[in-house]
Amino acid sequence: MVRNDTQTGFPAEGLNDEVWEHGSGNSGNGRMILCIADVVPSDLLVRIRKIISGERFVDGRETAGWHAKLVKDNRQAGGLSAVAEKARIELVEALRTNEVFRSAVLPRAFRPLLFSRYEVGMAYGTHVDDAIMGNDDPARTDVSFTVFLGSPDTYDGGELVIESPGGEQAYKLEPGHAIVYPSTSLHRVEAVTRGVREVAVGWVQSLVRDPARREILFDLETTRLSLFHQHGKTREFDYLSKTYANLLRMWAEV
Repeated sequence: MVRNDTQTGFPAEGLNDEVWEHGSGNSGNGRMILCIADVVPSDLLVRIRKIISGERFVDGRETAGWHAKLVKDNRQAGGLSAVAEKARIELVEALRTNEVFRSAVLPRAFRPLLFSRYEVGMAYGTHVDDAIMGNDDPARTDVSFTVFLGSPDTYDGGELVIESPGGEQAYKLEPGHAIVYPSTSLHRVEAVTRGVREVAVGWVQSLVRDPARREILFDLETTRLSLFHQHGKTREFDYLSKTYANLLRMWAEV
């Protein structure tokens, strides 16, 4: 299921106004893709872009798995300054506290977020993210995300292309918007032909590892919130809340 949204927080009607349907994929196939608008507050976005402009960028292959190194050509901020590290923590917190992100991803642990830059001619070929990341404190990667930092008008190419059973879908979002997708997906970044593409990328270990189950929980959360905003705390709302809680209790790994 491919969904995009243009708002933030819980709207009066519930989570469904947070997402619009488009592209490939079918509901219930466990490949839910969400585009979430304005995850990063504008003041933090401006600050992050200013901070990373002064950071040292290194060959992105330093953080790639052995097979991904063969197709990865970008730059990543390395050895972050104290102020950049603080901005990275703030960005993760903005994601963690976003209601749509939290409901869809059910985050248990975040891997360290990376600031990436693609200059003209750079691309990242088809690959799948490593299943386990980290040596000292390893975590399973269930959900991958990209936060777009620069305006799509400032560069050509650079689309994030995600493969699914229904075909391919390309994404190039506004600054401050994020895309969230299962880490099991094959994906790539098309070559940049003009300007510079700047993004923050990261990975999450979810409380619920199965993407199909996460999608069911997200749909239930969307429905019960919509019902609550329309009719208040009804008997039907209580039953949906019971179902959501018991499924989460059944499926969550804590």
